[in-house]
Amino acid sequence: LAAIGSTAQAALNPGDIAFTAFNADEDGLSFVTFADIAANTTIYFSDNEWQGTAFNTGESYNQWNSGSQGLAAGSVVRFSNYDKTSLSASFGTLSRVTLSGNTNWGISQSDDTIYAYLGSSATQPTTFLSAITNSNFDSTNGSLTGTGLVEGVTAIRLNANNPGSSPDYAEYRGIRSGLGSFAAYKDSIYNLDNWTIDSTDGKYASVIPNTTAFTISPVPEPESAAMLLAGLGLIGAIARRRGVKR
Repeated sequence: LAAIGSTAQAALNPGDIAFTAFNADEDGLSFVTFADIAANTTIYFSDNEWQGTAFNTGESYNQWNSGSQGLAAGSVVRFSNYDKTSLSASFGTLSRVTLSGNTNWGISQSDDTIYAYLGSSATQPTTFLSAITNSNFDSTNGSLTGTGLVEGVTAIRLNANNPGSSPDYAEYRGIRSGLGSFAAYKDSIYNLDNWTIDSTDGKYASVIPNTTAFTISPVPEPESAAMLLAGLGLIGAIARRRGVKR
């Protein structure tokens, strides 16, 4: 994973990260960042249900800190043992936020929504970054109202192609290289045809998600492209002249 050296708090916006794996069998998650995350940035994750203006209680709050080096756009971070005191992240530090009334730490195999957000505290979101659900975004299972997130654009509903199902495993299997910008990958990530999604309980407890980074292929500057075309034209002209001589 690449790192960045900034010490300023990241100015992250909705959609700047996206979930790439959800595994209730293993109690694990992964996400990709489409923007550089500055050093010592804290992102909160909660599966308490958002009610439009506040979270309810009963489930969990965790916090991830990017660490002293920060994280470069395109990097993928994996969370494992999300339900245990030994929870961990492949980059940075993941830890529990222990609050009264919040004791259910596991990722549920049904009707669970997880939010990623910046906040003044775990219970006081200031910017929602992304959300993923294996149910529906509603008042019962967790709403998008007041989050600024949009299903299929900055939030993923895993049963969108199979309404009524409640997947316990889902992983993005689409492209991770070859596009000209990180934002260009969003269409692929939010297209569920690019995911493996399964509702078979317990089948994926030992599956490790793909943490390969997303990379971009820079578009040549206009001057460089013009020079390239001119060079190809010259080569073609020389080849034609040689062909005439033969």
